[in-house]
Amino acid sequence: MGDPGVITRVVLLRHGRTAWNAERRMQGRLDPPLDEAGQAQAAEVAPVVAGFEPVLLVTSDLTRALQTALAVGEAAGLEPRKEPRLRETDVGQWQGLVDSEVEDGWPGGLDRWRADATFAPPGGESRVDAATRALPVVHEVVGAPEPGAVGDTAVLVAHGGTIMALTCAFLGWPPEQWPTLGPLGNCRWSVLEFRIDRWRLTQWGAGA
Repeated sequence: MGDPGVITRVVLLRHGRTAWNAERRMQGRLDPPLDEAGQAQAAEVAPVVAGFEPVLLVTSDLTRALQTALAVGEAAGLEPRKEPRLRETDVGQWQGLVDSEVEDGWPGGLDRWRADATFAPPGGESRVDAATRALPVVHEVVGAPEPGAVGDTAVLVAHGGTIMALTCAFLGWPPEQWPTLGPLGNCRWSVLEFRIDRWRLTQWGAGA
């Protein structure tokens, strides 16, 4: 792809819908593909995200993210680079279950998981763990521009939980504040932009 230059804007794009999303079933590291609606979402969002004129496209290697990234790559003229560290938060024994099934097996567990970024489902990882894994990818991508200079854009295609966790971590929020940031919908995105001495979140939950 050549030298992408200095990245000063990162677009964090969530993958399109899967059948499990439609069923509100927890996917975690499991690997269902996009359903028909998700494929349509990816096709619709691809030219919009390409409008950011990205020079770099990095994606989780899980199928639902990779399919979304391939659509973006076709529109933007980029080859996606697969990155396992951008996989979804591992929810352990809760993978494949709907909320009621989790509640039956682990009463109160879902409420605690949603309220405490340091809590990990049985056999899984916490949101803090997920951020620790994924955040280095962002640090490896971005760079500091000269004062007043405008840099390039990178697109990272990942998952709702991972995007939320790494955004909070990158902005330096303490974990107790993380639950205040709601999840992105399918094929929605957030934008991080560099402003001389800091990064800021300029969009959250934008959509096609």
